[in-house]
Amino acid sequence: MAKATIDDVAALAGVSIKTVSRVVNREPNVRPATRDKVQQAIDKLGYHPSQSARSLASNRSFLIALLYDNPSASYVLDVQSGILAECRPAGYDLLIHPCDNADAELESQVANFVRQSRVDGVVLTPPLSDHENLVRRLMEMHIPVVVIAPAEDGIPCSSVMTNDEEAAFAMTTRLVEKGHKRIGYILGHPEHRAMGNRYQGYRKALMYQGIPVDPKLVVQGMNSFESGYYAAEKLLLMANPPSAIFASNDDMAAGAIKLAHKLGRKIPSEVAVAGFDDIPAAEQIWPGLTTVRQPIMAMAQQAAQLLLLQLKSADAPVQHQRVKSTLIQRESV
Repeated sequence: MAKATIDDVAALAGVSIKTVSRVVNREPNVRPATRDKVQQAIDKLGYHPSQSARSLASNRSFLIALLYDNPSASYVLDVQSGILAECRPAGYDLLIHPCDNADAELESQVANFVRQSRVDGVVLTPPLSDHENLVRRLMEMHIPVVVIAPAEDGIPCSSVMTNDEEAAFAMTTRLVEKGHKRIGYILGHPEHRAMGNRYQGYRKALMYQGIPVDPKLVVQGMNSFESGYYAAEKLLLMANPPSAIFASNDDMAAGAIKLAHKLGRKIPSEVAVAGFDDIPAAEQIWPGLTTVRQPIMAMAQQAAQLLLLQLKSADAPVQHQRVKSTLIQRESV
């Protein structure tokens, strides 16, 4: 059977080829009844417009770019899944591109990538989402951009974030309620400014409970499993080790759990461990990790929705949306 063409759809629906093109490209100014009639013809004929034809007709690539610099594969996968859930039904494909946030040529490299790939819009994840100069560079190029989990909501584009500080405050309070007074903290990557908000939540919770913040109990991590392992080693081999460790992401918390097992420290009776993000491994390891469930996929879906609004209308307002995280209790605390 010959492949259906746009002419076949137009003939079956009794409309012009231009009207079919408008429906396929989800353009406005098409009456609902006409749109339904064209869609029925498309479904009946199994018509699939070629991406190149759509691009030529609308001067768009129908590509959205996801830019990231994050060592957590599960985080990137969740963001990718969330964006795809929104952009595919809207007729857009996703282009995933790794970046080095510390590269002095980052802005130029991203600008060249955007020009060469001809993407219609960009989603930035941490730490790129805190790079205000990069955001402004994209905006100067008239590229719609939405950022996920920036440390602050003052960045000049639409954003989706969570309540990092409040959630870390709640987790630290939970540890104190469990009887812990010496709570070690593993810092996140210093370039991820949202990680700083989590640390502030830890500090504020201790101060609220009347517990002094001991700098010796705060160790730098880099968001990776390995860095969590070595940070936990510094904490648990102290002369007076903490009775609990709160890592600012789950990968580092998993590293801390491995180190505790290696040292023969029982979890949670000898050392409790808590994390942040609720990645799949959090409930797969033993003991299950008490953590903060950051709604990464939902945040990515909302970011894609905001970006698609901008692609539909250049007058779409800047929006800052906040999605709440929740504490998940498992066996490690």
